[in-house]
Amino acid sequence: MSDEKPPQLVDYFVVAGLAEGSRALEEEQQPRPARPGEPITDVAVIIRSQGEEVPQGFTCIETSTSGHPVDLNAGLLNNPQMFLCYKRGRDKPPLIELGVHYEGKDRPKPGCQLLDTTPYSRSANLAAGSPGHQRTFLTFRRAAEPPGHHTLGVTDICLVMPSKGESTPHTFCRVDKNLNTSMWGPALFLCYKIAVAKDNTLVYEAGLLSRYPEQDSESFPLPESVPVFCLPMGATIESWPVGTKYPLPVFSTFVLTGASGDKVYGAAIQFHEAFPRERLSEAQALRLGLLSVVDRRPVPGRSLHTRKSICVLSHWPFFDVFRKFLMFIYRYSISGPHVLPLETHISHFMHNVPFPSPQRPRILVQMSPYDSLLLCRPVSSPLPLSGASFLTLLQNLGPDNAVALLVAVLTEQKLLIHSLRPDVLTSVGEALVAMIFPLRWQCPYIPLCPLALADVLCAPVPFIVGIHSSYFDLYEPPRDVIFVDLDTNTIFQSEERKLLSPRALPRKPCKVLLASLHSLSQQLDELLSAPGEEEPPELVLSDAEAAGARRAQLELEARAAFLRFMACALRGYRSFLRPIAPAPAPAGRDAGSLFALQGFLRSRDRAYQRFYGQLLRTQLFTQFIEDCSFASDREPCLEFFDTCVDKVQVDLEKPEDTPLMELDDPRGGEHTVFITPPEQPAGPDGAEPPACYRYDGFPTLRPELLEPPRDPLVAQLCQARSSAPSSPAPRRTKQEMKVAQRVAQKSSAVPELWARCLLGHCYGLWFLYLPTQVRAAPAKLRALQLAYDVLRKMEQHKVVLPDEVCYRILMQLCGQYGEPVLSVRVLLEMKRAGIVPNTVTYGYYNKAVLESKWPAGTQGGRLRWAKLRNVVLGAAQFRQPLRQRQRQRAAGDPPGDGAAAAPRPALHRQTTWAGRSLRDAVPAPRLVKSGSLSFPARSEGGGAAREGPGEPPLLPVTPTPPAPRRAPGSADGSLSDIATDDSGGDEGPGGGPGGAGGVTPRRGLAAKLQQLLSPGKRPPRPSEPPRDGGGRRGSEQRDGDPPPPPRSRRSPGGTLLRPRERPESTASESSVSLGSELDLSDASGGSGGGAPKAPGEPCADGGAGTEPPGLEVLLSSCSRCPGCAALVFDEELMAGWTSDDSNLNTSCPFCSRSFVPFLSIEIRDLRRAPSPPPVPPSPQGPVLSDRRRCLELDGTPGTPGTPGLCNGCAETPPPWRRERVAFAYLCPLVLRKELESLVENEGGELLARPELVDKHPIIFWNLLWFFQRLALPSQLPLLLLGSQHAPPDPQPPEPSRVRVRLLWDVLSPDPESCPPLYVIWRLHSSIPPRLHPWGPPARPFSLPFLEALLSHVGLNEVHKAIGLFLETLAAPGAPQTLHRSIYRELLFLTLAALGREHTDIAAFDRRYRSALAKLGGAPGRDELRRRRAQPPSARASECRRCFGAPPEC
Repeated sequence: MSDEKPPQLVDYFVVAGLAEGSRALEEEQQPRPARPGEPITDVAVIIRSQGEEVPQGFTCIETSTSGHPVDLNAGLLNNPQMFLCYKRGRDKPPLIELGVHYEGKDRPKPGCQLLDTTPYSRSANLAAGSPGHQRTFLTFRRAAEPPGHHTLGVTDICLVMPSKGESTPHTFCRVDKNLNTSMWGPALFLCYKIAVAKDNTLVYEAGLLSRYPEQDSESFPLPESVPVFCLPMGATIESWPVGTKYPLPVFSTFVLTGASGDKVYGAAIQFHEAFPRERLSEAQALRLGLLSVVDRRPVPGRSLHTRKSICVLSHWPFFDVFRKFLMFIYRYSISGPHVLPLETHISHFMHNVPFPSPQRPRILVQMSPYDSLLLCRPVSSPLPLSGASFLTLLQNLGPDNAVALLVAVLTEQKLLIHSLRPDVLTSVGEALVAMIFPLRWQCPYIPLCPLALADVLCAPVPFIVGIHSSYFDLYEPPRDVIFVDLDTNTIFQSEERKLLSPRALPRKPCKVLLASLHSLSQQLDELLSAPGEEEPPELVLSDAEAAGARRAQLELEARAAFLRFMACALRGYRSFLRPIAPAPAPAGRDAGSLFALQGFLRSRDRAYQRFYGQLLRTQLFTQFIEDCSFASDREPCLEFFDTCVDKVQVDLEKPEDTPLMELDDPRGGEHTVFITPPEQPAGPDGAEPPACYRYDGFPTLRPELLEPPRDPLVAQLCQARSSAPSSPAPRRTKQEMKVAQRVAQKSSAVPELWARCLLGHCYGLWFLYLPTQVRAAPAKLRALQLAYDVLRKMEQHKVVLPDEVCYRILMQLCGQYGEPVLSVRVLLEMKRAGIVPNTVTYGYYNKAVLESKWPAGTQGGRLRWAKLRNVVLGAAQFRQPLRQRQRQRAAGDPPGDGAAAAPRPALHRQTTWAGRSLRDAVPAPRLVKSGSLSFPARSEGGGAAREGPGEPPLLPVTPTPPAPRRAPGSADGSLSDIATDDSGGDEGPGGGPGGAGGVTPRRGLAAKLQQLLSPGKRPPRPSEPPRDGGGRRGSEQRDGDPPPPPRSRRSPGGTLLRPRERPESTASESSVSLGSELDLSDASGGSGGGAPKAPGEPCADGGAGTEPPGLEVLLSSCSRCPGCAALVFDEELMAGWTSDDSNLNTSCPFCSRSFVPFLSIEIRDLRRAPSPPPVPPSPQGPVLSDRRRCLELDGTPGTPGTPGLCNGCAETPPPWRRERVAFAYLCPLVLRKELESLVENEGGELLARPELVDKHPIIFWNLLWFFQRLALPSQLPLLLLGSQHAPPDPQPPEPSRVRVRLLWDVLSPDPESCPPLYVIWRLHSSIPPRLHPWGPPARPFSLPFLEALLSHVGLNEVHKAIGLFLETLAAPGAPQTLHRSIYRELLFLTLAALGREHTDIAAFDRRYRSALAKLGGAPGRDELRRRRAQPPSARASECRRCFGAPPEC
């Protein structure tokens, strides 16, 4: 497990303020003209034409912003001349809003006062000179009392005339109602500015006062610029009138972006505290108004204050939690006295509050008896984590301006966002960056810019900067910037920077976006309306909770609206990505070489070419193409965006019914961790200790009072387990998991798709194990080539892959081991299979191609030498007949006698990538008789007739001391030269009709049944040569033909990838070799039954031709239903699984009860068993029709020390140690989820260590079962040798081998139950069963009864066999219940009597279903189902067809 530290909630606690070396900010640049020091407290209207003068203390507005004379009533010449006046002061609360009221048309706003008279008691109707027009008055709203020093108010008023080319001044709010309502005269509009009017203030750059911890962490050192972000407008020294109320603390947030793009979130509160006058110089006191200018006397009635800030830094945007914590710390510092110091609470929160994890999603922190906060796990979302609030964006800007800003961000404009509320700036800035997902803003981004860093506004690059609106009172802003005023909901554009119109965007997606935003804005306005006062408090509280949930839902919908627009705008972009197929050039990372820019531009509508042209030239799009082309940490996000692109429909004018975002609720968990407050120290005699900590201001943190972590165990339990992925891309993305879950749900309704879905997940399990397999393989390239062949075989068999993990892992392994050419072949294989690689897979592909060393472009000398060699050998063969004739003439022999005797050297052809030459000649197949069932005997060389690599012979005779068998691979490990050894057996006396062996009774029955049930003569497949040991292995040689010598046949890896019992069609299921008590397959550990072994690789095969294995493992998945006691077999268990990847249950096909199936395992230790003595080989193997010979072989135990035979299969010697265990049998969907979690938490190296067997036995045995079922190579069996199941041998002669055998029937029979029919058949035939002990057979189940059943089945009268079976069950002495169904009894009996090679299981199923349909009317379907006569379901049949049946019963 990795030692990576778990996530930490808070990294630093910082106190910022006026430090000793702080420099003054207002002296750096030439400020604008002095801002007004007092707000506007009154407004008035005077009529000069009637002799009214400007009141004392008022200022009259006589001109517009550009100097044009203004008259509020200038419609006609005889109209009264009316002017607007205002007054400043601090004697009353300032005005905070101005407006215009049309009498009879508008309703008065609550809290607003109507200015209906002049100071001289005349009517202040602005339309007095226009008879018939509606009366027009000014309105104003005053701030609540008492006024504070930092109260927002109206600080300036102006009038503008749009007809004169005037526009609303920057930072001013315009009242959109014309003051001149007459038909004559220019339109006139009122504008006002809201700001903090304050004077007597000195501004300095903020400095660091104290911090905790004092030492920087290695992963994240404290940035030096944090203090200036805590106080963006500087640390101030302010002079207030005595008695001025302290303003409330101001909460603000900011974002710091590192060089690698990582974001750090800061949360701070700003507050004021007293400042000692002794620290001021005389010049500072003069500027603050504390000394008179003339005589330097102290001015009475003034107090000094400074602004400070406390802040926390974190990698997580828990802004609400941090606000509550900081407010608690601030209140703690201004109250008291306290028992515990302030430092104790700070260190307690930083050390003992853990980060919420999936196991503990909620953390309840009790800070004091009256203060608590709830910390919830972040919402699990595929989108990047951010502090964005789209509802704040809509609330402050509206839908139209939000879309206009979307255009500005996509075209990389200079955006300056400003507001008087610092907490709003970060939320809106984060929303602007998040709305363009999946694009990432690459230019400067400072959502809350300090005054000290305001020089970034003059940068010649695009930027998104947020700043306090008071900046414009100090400095002149740049002209080429687009200003966004969040307080007035306006966007100011200069003539130099004109935005594209929203009409340049794609019409239909933009229309849907605007409609969605307008709907959300309307719902937000309804949500923000306060509840009625008549409601009781408990209803108000419940409404607040519901409003919070509704607000979260609206936030999700707003984000989804922008996501849908981006998906529509970039739809089809993946088809224009250019994969790097040849050896990459130095400019391989250029966007033009990675993406077809012109092709993408031509694919868009001409009306939007201007927008797309600007978009393609931005750094946003260039970085997006690089992220899509190369592996990066954004792969899950980009893969999620690709799924959104597939969901959206551009032509629709409304959102799709399927939501694009499905978020998991982190508050749904029931586990909550409670964090108690810090413990108070005990006083003397247990009394309460005295309260001795009181603070006049926020103190400097004292290190000796900061406590260490109190309970690290709580934090350890709550932390999420760290990831240690050692294998490439071992885990699917969350979006891939959701897609796979939906595909599984859809596939569960279709039997064929369900079987293919399970098969695809099994192959996914093997590819998750592939890095371990490649790491352990001595020949890495051969292992990678084998995995590529598996992919090709999966495509041929049309395996349904739920995701691209198989291709992705192989691509990254190709890059890891320097095989870019094979990575290109994998990509081509994906395209051939119709799979478009997603962003994650595409990034791994390009990384493998770019970072690997490519082979030389010119062909090497090996190929040239091979061509030259072939030319020389060809010329030599042409000359060889001439030389032979010359020798014959010289010797006097007639021509042609010796021509056939002289061998000709074969031409060497370059056939493999390894440069091998294929020399072995493929002899013609032997002519054999049809209708007989001979068992090929072992040849003298130790070879055996086999179905494929790794399969034992049907009936091997006890051999002479065996010679070491050659590995089923070529000498150099070339995958295209995988050989299988086939050898024929000589026909002996017991094999023919006149053999010496005696004939058992009813000998003709087996031959007749074999003739009826065997699939008959079939031509070999085009891709495979005919096999004498495969499909025709049960035939005799033609009489008189000499036995052919042992030969080897080349096969291009065909049997290597196909499961042993997995047919290509339903009709070919007869090749599924399965019969009770038959040892037909020998799935060996480490080779997977058909995998090539490298020279020197530890062989785990214990098959024929080698020494006995050290361990033998028997596996069976047959489970007993706890409800009806019926045996449920493997394919029925697969059919009963569900698509839920957390459900371990399957359903019984007979009683429909859910239960957990089990894998039964028997481990036999054979390492001390004596080796068998050599026995001369038999000249010929017996045939099934020679019953006496079969009984002699199967029933006679043989000489002491000789292994017994079970129907022609070499039995292993009796083990000296046997162990039986059972573990849950998992669905591949569940197993894959568990394996991914295991690899992520404990690393992929665990899959190669024996600890896997002991610590995670369920995962190990399930993986072993599925890998052996599909004949996939693995090193899992060899892990048993180092586990607790295999104690170390005190005298190990050689490295032991492991043999794995898969069983279809139960592993441990019930001794009290009646044996199945196939076992009774063996008992009647005096063949000892494999399993012991079986109970005594029932009296009605006699040999004539069994032969009658077989006769009916052979004559295609299965309905008679079922009827006979039912009648016999009703006879006296018959067992009351059968654990196996009637179908299973008849199938196993047929397989036992005829052998698996000669039984077409698919044909048997069809005949059985047809027979059951005939019987459906007689006893009734319900009765047949009650007596378990129904066949397997369609899902079970499809699962058996795809997976094949286990080799043995």
